[in-house]
Amino acid sequence: MKKADLLIIGGGAAGLSAAITAARDGHKVLLLERTKRLGKKLLVSGNGRCNLSNATIQSHRYHSDTPSFVDAVLAGYSTDSVREFLGSIGLEIVEGKEGQLFPLSLQAATVVELLEFAAREAGVEIVLECAVASIAHTKSFAIISNQGRFTAPRLLLATGSVAAPRLGGSDSGYGLTASLGHTLIPPRPALVQLRSSAPWLKTCAGVKISGTATLYANGETITQKQGDLLFTDYGISGLAILDLSREVSTRLADHAYCELRLDLLPAYPKEKLTALLLRRIDPNSRKPILLWLEGIFHKKLARALLDHTRLHAQTEAELTRKSVNTLVHAIKNLPLPIHDTRGFESAEVAAGGIDTREVDPITMESRIVPGLHFAGEILDVDGDRGGFNLHFAWVSGIRAGSNLVTAKDQ
Repeated sequence: MKKADLLIIGGGAAGLSAAITAARDGHKVLLLERTKRLGKKLLVSGNGRCNLSNATIQSHRYHSDTPSFVDAVLAGYSTDSVREFLGSIGLEIVEGKEGQLFPLSLQAATVVELLEFAAREAGVEIVLECAVASIAHTKSFAIISNQGRFTAPRLLLATGSVAAPRLGGSDSGYGLTASLGHTLIPPRPALVQLRSSAPWLKTCAGVKISGTATLYANGETITQKQGDLLFTDYGISGLAILDLSREVSTRLADHAYCELRLDLLPAYPKEKLTALLLRRIDPNSRKPILLWLEGIFHKKLARALLDHTRLHAQTEAELTRKSVNTLVHAIKNLPLPIHDTRGFESAEVAAGGIDTREVDPITMESRIVPGLHFAGEILDVDGDRGGFNLHFAWVSGIRAGSNLVTAKDQ
């Protein structure tokens, strides 16, 4: 049996930042990680460059059933605070587009290596491939695992969420927390691609454009996002889709009918687009209508538009004002019914998690079980794309690590 001042379950960003913070203050820390290596999700963040944070952290970029919890956690922990922590482990930061912060090396692997070195240098004992079977709590916490028994007066759960199981995501933390009396808000995939059975999709699979997607649920306008739209054989992806996918997950969970309406040329208002198309018509041309459309769209997308609109015109000269209006409506309002997401297997994060009303946002300590703390994605907090989720992981981990030290001496 091994004893420590603090046990941490989870070797991701939240667990490692808490471990380093607590160990640097002289406390004996044991960190247990279920997989073969630390920080597996960190390694793929930002397409392998590791999107560490964002230059503009604002609470409205986060989502939770208890928004005031997010406000309180973030208060006093700006981007500069995260920069300072990451700088203390030897990491230099560079800012990219949309305020995204990356390691200067642009390599996620260096982030994980520096975090692990800093943790071990501070005295953190790390146990890999450690699957926790159960937690018992009396005056202290006793953990039973495949690597033996561990005890400590303080326990931090930083197990992450069920998202991205190939990178170590699982529901193990939810079960452990529920066994200690906490409430789980059912998790849903977020920052995830969407599925559709629209027949025209297969025609334009692989095409990526810059457009606008508006989400409707049971006919009600929910949200609109602009950015990359990537058409696939299963449905649709792209940055704009990831940005609105949380709202889709939420509505689908409530059994709403969800539909996207796509604006394929957002830079052209309806009137301007109509004028453009009418101006392009040569009444004497025998050019096939598909080829005529290829002057504006990728061939696959032009074919999809024709499949959707079912125009009777075969050549450019046969186009009428009515057929142009039909085309314009399709280009500006192409409907795409959504029947599902690609699930937790493809999701970057999960919405939902441990109910934050049961957690103190200043200390990250449970309001139900004294000595139990939480950090990171296990909580009912998820952020927008662009470094917001990792920022919350660092901040909640640092908060938990700092307040675990204070709590130990009480």
